[in-house]
Amino acid sequence: MLEKYIAAAARRTKSDLVLKNATYLDVFTATLKKGDIAVVGEKIVGVGEYEGIKEIDCTGLTVLPGYIDGHVHIESSQLSPEEFASLIVPRGTTTIIADPHEITNVCGMAGCEYIAKASQNVPLDVKIQLPSCVPATPFETSGAVLGGDDIAADITADYIFGLGEFMNFPGVVNADPDVIKKLESAHAAGKIIDGHAPVIHGYELNAYLCGGISTDHECVTKDEIEEKISKGMYVHIRHGSSTQNLGNIKYMTAANMRRFILCTDDRHAADLKEKGHLDDALRRLVKEGSDPIAAVICATLNCAECYGLKWRGGIAPFWLADLVVVDDMKNFNARYVVKSGKLVAENGKPLFDTSARYLPESVLNTVRLKQMKAEDFTLALKGKKARAMTIEPGGVVTGCEIVEVESANGDVVLEGTDLLKLNVVERHKMTGNIGRALFKGYGFKGGAMGITISHDSHNIIVLGDDNESMAKACNRIKEIGGGMVIVDKKSGEIHSLTLDIAGLMSSRDAESLQRDSRALIERAHSMGVKREYEAFMSLAFLSLAVIPKLKVTDAGLFDVEKFAFVDINV
Repeated sequence: MLEKYIAAAARRTKSDLVLKNATYLDVFTATLKKGDIAVVGEKIVGVGEYEGIKEIDCTGLTVLPGYIDGHVHIESSQLSPEEFASLIVPRGTTTIIADPHEITNVCGMAGCEYIAKASQNVPLDVKIQLPSCVPATPFETSGAVLGGDDIAADITADYIFGLGEFMNFPGVVNADPDVIKKLESAHAAGKIIDGHAPVIHGYELNAYLCGGISTDHECVTKDEIEEKISKGMYVHIRHGSSTQNLGNIKYMTAANMRRFILCTDDRHAADLKEKGHLDDALRRLVKEGSDPIAAVICATLNCAECYGLKWRGGIAPFWLADLVVVDDMKNFNARYVVKSGKLVAENGKPLFDTSARYLPESVLNTVRLKQMKAEDFTLALKGKKARAMTIEPGGVVTGCEIVEVESANGDVVLEGTDLLKLNVVERHKMTGNIGRALFKGYGFKGGAMGITISHDSHNIIVLGDDNESMAKACNRIKEIGGGMVIVDKKSGEIHSLTLDIAGLMSSRDAESLQRDSRALIERAHSMGVKREYEAFMSLAFLSLAVIPKLKVTDAGLFDVEKFAFVDINV
């Protein structure tokens, strides 16, 4: 093949594909240049004046390297890997660093293997990070457990690219033996380790980084970003559905810009369809004043270098022909997308078929639950004060507020308050565990909402102001094999969306799933959920017991800062 590359590069033979009259981004010098981009097989062979067997006129357009998402959970789109690709590839994303943490918590390594095999059917490079924390903490019940021995056995698999986000930062800092085994196994296999380290600094950060961890997507403040970059980390700028920190790019300077990379982490199908993927992040960044060239470098070369993706993220001879042709570097509307030298999308539409989706039995029928009753959701409090969870819009950090409460007939009174019951119901092993909390300020009234997406163990999270409705929500979830449910107490109607793949994703096409998902989200807002919250996705993070401050798991109310359970009673 090298002979073919060289012959075409030297213009002795025609190239397979030439993007004619292109203005393209040279990421190495951060400048825009002009020329024909010649492609043979999966490689770029040169830039200059070339003829091709197939030619695309790019006059007035701009050619960029294909975007690389530095950290994403495909499962959070609620789509199969094939349908996920059908939405993001036409937007210009050609490579993703995928952590199948969610489905692995439900199905074990069968879930991880499913993501890898399904991804082989689409023109998207999916680099699989072996989930490092299954479960995320020992304070919840998950569908699977991957200990140090399991990680050591699985990390060497050819399809495993690295070790996923290491959320158990206390385990690293305190040198827990099982944690050390996981880290050492990744190093022995020569594989990168992703981080997850909110609000860690000073000597604790030093200790965490001595685990050999390279990245973090949880930075909040300028000081935190500067310290982590100064200690060698790459910092993700995140553009998810409910977690966004694009504003962190204001801390990027000419001196530190090579340490920033873009990611989406968790992005819902509706947002992917209506707003976009990394193209939307780039639009937003430029609109808010960022230098477009620097922003694109964060989405391409920086990410490639961070993850050791050789010959990727730039436009140069012998580099992989992953290219996106956009209208301009303001709107980033993709006219053409080339993946490994082949035209795979045009004018926002995929040129590949996703109808033959891989769907093994190992990721189906994952909701195991007894029939729930109204009395299962009684919340008997001891006094007049209780702890209540709060959440700020656009993030996953929760607060704790001491609230005045009243009780009647052995149950808390919610009428006339802005409080809701929030429960996590274990759904993997039929333990009967139900974690109980109060939730303030969400706005929902008149029934219940439930979902089988609850990070990271993905038990059922259900909230409401009526016990019977909460029981009905859980029972419907069991009937449909996982998904999203709203129960309207007044009408008696139950509205649901089935997520048959591990209770996280749908085997349906993206178009119909997005339509029905959006309708259910709108129904939640019509029942009072405040517009500043992403109605269901925000709920999904309320059990994430590795992000401060107060969370609830199936085992109870948990104070992340103390790393211990706390009583709801004050």
